[in-house]
Amino acid sequence: MADRTVYLDNAAATRMDERVLEVMEPYFFNVYAVATSEFGYSMGLDARDALDSARGVIAGALGASREEFIFTSGSTESSNIALKGVTRALDDKKGKHIIVSRIEDFPVLHSARALEKHGFRVTYLDVDGEGFADLDLLGDSISDETAMVSIQHANQEIGTIQDIEAIGRICRDKGVLFHTDATHTFTRVPLDMREMPVDLATVSPHTIHGPPGIGGLYIREGTPIAKLMDGGFQEFDKRAGPENIPGAAGFARAVELVTQEENDRLKAMRDRLIDRVLAEIPDTSLNGHRQKRTPQNANITFHFVEGESITLHLDMRGFAVSTGSACFSRSLEASHVIMGIGGNHETAHGSVRFTLGRYNTMEDADAVVQEAAEVVRKLRKISPLGKNKK
Repeated sequence: MADRTVYLDNAAATRMDERVLEVMEPYFFNVYAVATSEFGYSMGLDARDALDSARGVIAGALGASREEFIFTSGSTESSNIALKGVTRALDDKKGKHIIVSRIEDFPVLHSARALEKHGFRVTYLDVDGEGFADLDLLGDSISDETAMVSIQHANQEIGTIQDIEAIGRICRDKGVLFHTDATHTFTRVPLDMREMPVDLATVSPHTIHGPPGIGGLYIREGTPIAKLMDGGFQEFDKRAGPENIPGAAGFARAVELVTQEENDRLKAMRDRLIDRVLAEIPDTSLNGHRQKRTPQNANITFHFVEGESITLHLDMRGFAVSTGSACFSRSLEASHVIMGIGGNHETAHGSVRFTLGRYNTMEDADAVVQEAAEVVRKLRKISPLGKNKK
């Protein structure tokens, strides 16, 4: 095993920035009360001030008001609240039909499947070979029975960025609510709710060097949404339970620390990695659009070899990469994303996701390409998948 790990799975989770931990620490040991109303005691008021301040920072980064943003336990809960909360609220006002793209992340995809068990009809919208939703088909699929549409801002595996402005306009014209999962784009790609026709958006700090265990949901003012978890009246009476004050403070600080310079640096590393792999390793192909992708994502199919074998061999050499999304880490099931863009089981199982973060360098990108070339060459010699003598 290698002495040092070069971590290249930042779409799954990121190393927390020490500056994030620094702002969180006081709310574990000094101001540890629950957030109280204006009639509460001093420590609770301090906790409330911290919560309100964090909410303002994150909402501001979204171009939203404080009242349009609620904290959750993470992106999974946020997307569950969006789909299930809206459909429950519209139960008597709209029909039981929703539309999601075929390559959504599991919180949306599995929420849709859960709604199917409760009598909803779900349209799983096709995407093209680069992962873009078919907008003509979307317009044709919306009917008077459609309660909402949920299409991600960018894909968790291949990084393709959807035209959510165009999608949102279609939904507005048809009088249908639109949710987008922005887990992999928030702070990395421009996202301004004052200009975007989006009604709900899922966000999270776990991919931007913030704390795990907290997330958020943007809910445009006036959007009908039912409360799924009963209890107190927290989060504008949309989500019960004591708020995670340290997590909220850390979330806000993580948002503040992302800069355009950092995003440009990630993009440069991404492009270097993609260009070198495609040029130096035979029989490779890029998944997703070459330019319209998140700055941190490179997803490559290495033909005639298993992606799981590549990840294991790179791990032994000190590089952490993944096949598919984090959700596939315990499954040998073929990626629904690669299959959804027209791949087969061979291309799906041969895909490897490299996702970059704040603590990666251009040297890391060069090093993983060099090691991947050697790993793939050796694996192809023993591969049963076909053209194996590269």
